[in-house]
Amino acid sequence: MTLKGKHIVLGITGSIAAYKAASLARLFVKEGAEVQIVITPSGKEFITPVTLSALTGKPVVCDFFGANDGTWHSHVDLGLWADFMVIAPATAATMGKLANGIADNMLVTTYMSMKAPVFIAPAMDLDMFAHPSTARNIALLQSYGNHIIEPASGELASHLIGKGRMEEPENIVAHIKEYFEKQESLSKKKILITAGPTYEKLDPVRFIGNYSSGKMGFALAEECAERGAEVVLIAGPVSLKTTHPNIKRIDVESAEQMYEAATNEFIDTDAAILCAAVADYRPKERANNKIKRTEGENLALELIPNKDIAASLGKVKKEGQILIGFALETNNEEQNAISKIQKKNLDFIVLNSLNDNGAGFQHDTNKIAILNKNGNRKNFGLKNKKEVAKDIIDNTLGTI
Repeated sequence: MTLKGKHIVLGITGSIAAYKAASLARLFVKEGAEVQIVITPSGKEFITPVTLSALTGKPVVCDFFGANDGTWHSHVDLGLWADFMVIAPATAATMGKLANGIADNMLVTTYMSMKAPVFIAPAMDLDMFAHPSTARNIALLQSYGNHIIEPASGELASHLIGKGRMEEPENIVAHIKEYFEKQESLSKKKILITAGPTYEKLDPVRFIGNYSSGKMGFALAEECAERGAEVVLIAGPVSLKTTHPNIKRIDVESAEQMYEAATNEFIDTDAAILCAAVADYRPKERANNKIKRTEGENLALELIPNKDIAASLGKVKKEGQILIGFALETNNEEQNAISKIQKKNLDFIVLNSLNDNGAGFQHDTNKIAILNKNGNRKNFGLKNKKEVAKDIIDNTLGTI
């Protein structure tokens, strides 16, 4: 694809890498895009607005008001005009402002008014990049939905040399074009996703449940929706909210309710991702009133199995439908995952282990492996769940 006709806001901050922004602007213009540059006051110390204006054919915006005639530069209008915003180079100081809403210059206020995707290319020395405050700010910016562009780990002899270095302009353009191609990759597809725990009631105030937060399933739903899919998200009892208009949310509480919703919705879907931590058992009897403590006596519960959602969908799966399961294991991880693929007629299974730090329930991060029905396995490192969602979709839904 090309970027022809796209409206781009290019933000430039006070970094020695600001000279690369001129090449980036030139590449955007060559693609046929219309580029409006917004620069910070310190950015002008490294590259002149005259140079940038000559490349884009537009006056460079730096201040809230024009220096000569007092014309107001509307950051709100820029946020509505743009198809996307790129901040390159982005210094540690600017990223701190972006992450924490310190809107003291035109670039940050434009960012905060932006209705379109934002791509950020950090530029600083290794020590600054490695500082915990920078890591925190990057994590915050990613949690807001921003896209952080860094040099690929394999392109330098030492990966550490690349950390903090601004990505090359050609690679930034390629990254952005790939992003927009992905936005159309699931267009006209319907994806079913289950997320969160289920609660199996013992009485009006107690239940059997688990620690699932739903974060992984919600990240998958948002990512599929961003790629153009119509998403049906069946969510157990969680406190999370959805943001994308392409997501239809169905809230349930018990495994039985999730089973009914999933079997009803699966019929006309292209794929299902079963991320929910569904209770395997439920109480045989549910008390109508609160169960009282009886001094000196044990309480015995008889549990009966819930219906297996994955196995049930696997039995009715039609040709062309893709079924993806999850396996959270504590031992014999791969053996158990392969067994589930075979028994439940899955196409893929996403495996994670409670033995891995930062993986599993309630974390913002996850560490996974993806296995297919042929037994092939692909491992991934520890990442935030938004990035994990991208890995899962890239490696499972490419054929639908």
